[in-house]
Amino acid sequence: MKKSFLGLAIASAFVFASQAAQAEDMYRGAWYVVPGASYMHTDSDLDADNARGGFLSIGKELSEHWDIQGRLGYNRADEDTGIPGASGKYKQTTLGLDALYMFSREKFRPFLLAGIGAARNNVDYSNVGLTDKSNTSWMANVGLGAQYLFNDKFGVQADVRHQWSRADARNAAGTVDADGTINNTLVNLGGIFRFGAPAPVVEEPTPEPAPAPVAAAEPAPAPAPAPAPAPVCKPVNETVTVSAEELFGFDKANLKEKGRVTLDAVAAKIKENPEIKAVIVTGHTDRIGSEAYNQKLSERRAKQVADYLVAQGVDSSLITAEGKGKSEPVVQCEGKKVSKKLISCLQPNRRVEIRAEGTKQEGCQ
Repeated sequence: MKKSFLGLAIASAFVFASQAAQAEDMYRGAWYVVPGASYMHTDSDLDADNARGGFLSIGKELSEHWDIQGRLGYNRADEDTGIPGASGKYKQTTLGLDALYMFSREKFRPFLLAGIGAARNNVDYSNVGLTDKSNTSWMANVGLGAQYLFNDKFGVQADVRHQWSRADARNAAGTVDADGTINNTLVNLGGIFRFGAPAPVVEEPTPEPAPAPVAAAEPAPAPAPAPAPAPVCKPVNETVTVSAEELFGFDKANLKEKGRVTLDAVAAKIKENPEIKAVIVTGHTDRIGSEAYNQKLSERRAKQVADYLVAQGVDSSLITAEGKGKSEPVVQCEGKKVSKKLISCLQPNRRVEIRAEGTKQEGCQ
């Protein structure tokens, strides 16, 4: 039997190095198909040249980290027994189901895979006593690979996998002995065609024009004021709401430069008011995506804002960060299909609220 695939294990270090990538940016729960070509390094017991073939996979994005792919594959190789006068083919057809653990949802998406299914191995070598020896058996494989998306509709996928199945290919002379478990290694390359919901490009909101200045009227002479009653001091809370598009890219949790400028002004205002007793940062999302995904995204955004305010000198003991996900919308929009129109309509729901408690004393000097 073939030696263990040491190279596959060494190469897996490349995948684990990519774990720092965020798994949030292009997950849409999309369906996709991957047609492609395969190169198979056959088990030495098969006495066959390295095989070439093709495959067709149908995939589904299940969550931020998991995909599933159903796969139909076919490979074919010439015999390589070295026996004079021998000829023939080794052919393998597989049908399986693979689970892919995705380390990222950025454009570059490394993954690990494991799968099970069925394989039909057919050995048809003339002049060596192996004519049309076929066996249908279980099949299992593990491997690693990566996807790269050029856009939301098209990308490429490459993987290397080690595969186990069973063959019935042993002649009486013992010159070919592949009767039992065989180990093949496959290198696959295919194109990704996604037809799930696209990741829309959201335009930055256009700022409203400043109102035209109004000339102040000449003040009328004021009557002598009556003695003012003693002021009653009441704490007044202030809330600053910032659009998520101003702070972050769509479906992201990394602060943009424009967002940092906005938060600089908020931080300065907080530091100028020693009456502030607490600052509560709350992240909100729209309803696109799952409840768990939006909750996590809102929490990450709130923490990014809170951490930035602390970095600008705001006392960390005053700040609390929380996420409300999609539970508190301020607008309702019709439609379920993700489109630019729906994204634009839901824009007010994507926001971060910064609430300062005890900022002023109403009626106090």
